[in-house]
Amino acid sequence: EPHHSIMNDIKKGIQYAFQTSNNMTLAMSGSGHTAMECAVFNIVEPGESVLVAINGIWGERVAEIAERMGAKVHTLFKTPGGHFTNAEIEQALAKHKPVLFFLTHGESSAGLVHPMDGVGDICHKYNCLLLVDSVASLGAAPILMDQQNIDILYTGSQKALNAPPGTAPVSFSERACHKMFNRKTKPVSYLLDMTHLSNYWGNDGKPERIYHHTGPVSGFFALRESLAIIAEMGLENSWSHHTEIAEYLWKGLEDLGLKLFIKDKDLRLPSVTTIAIPEGYDWKELLAYIMKHHRIEFTGGLGPSVGMVLRIGLMGYNCNKANAAMVLAALEDALKQCRKSKA
Repeated sequence: EPHHSIMNDIKKGIQYAFQTSNNMTLAMSGSGHTAMECAVFNIVEPGESVLVAINGIWGERVAEIAERMGAKVHTLFKTPGGHFTNAEIEQALAKHKPVLFFLTHGESSAGLVHPMDGVGDICHKYNCLLLVDSVASLGAAPILMDQQNIDILYTGSQKALNAPPGTAPVSFSERACHKMFNRKTKPVSYLLDMTHLSNYWGNDGKPERIYHHTGPVSGFFALRESLAIIAEMGLENSWSHHTEIAEYLWKGLEDLGLKLFIKDKDLRLPSVTTIAIPEGYDWKELLAYIMKHHRIEFTGGLGPSVGMVLRIGLMGYNCNKANAAMVLAALEDALKQCRKSKA
């Protein structure tokens, strides 16, 4: 059927963007949170142990999702901007023996891109599955699902992929599928149940696809096009383009006397740049001034990073030198006009 070929194109496009050959690859009907919940609900059974790395808002949310469905949640914690060493991860895995470990690749609340090498290997040594959030990073910073031994990876359509929000690519390794399809209990969500969704996407080997729900058809067409664009451009080119524009922005910010929140260049998320709030300024006033006089929307922090940073997103179509230059001009003007506090 014609729509099946569209879905197959999307599957191939996600496999390329994720650098995976996993058969269990599809797009969720919903935003990134849908994929987040889908992963937790299908992999984890009530009472099982889950380890969540929290260094910003996304870990906080996964911990809450796992708690709500009855998992025993353990957390590894750093303040925003902090990252976890492989030794710290291994220590926690040995201690808590979780079935699932969650890590955010692109922590957009802090502007951090997390190192991924070796994490999957450590998880597998402890018979644990690795779940990674790449919503803010996919297409902007390198991530290689198969090579880095990631068991479940998801992203959103609306960041560096440039599609409208509402579809969320996700992929499960064979190891993840084995756990998911050998459960004693059914997943808590009917809508997000992978036994149904794998049939909907033609991933279960059955000749017939049975009605489950109506997917966001227009969103799927747009996602297919966005995946075709990234394949045409080439993943490496997309990564280097995002890095180049980010580096141009970082230099400009430092020339203005601003401090970047993530000190180590290699740990900075190219798609979302975070600036430490300049001393003596009211961050809300700066944002309001830039919005009013320059019609550019920056944001403050998110979750635990509120009051710590200003955030600038340059990704996908929006990621170019002209926009970075506009950002710098707006900031320069705001720093001059927004009165410093008397302190």
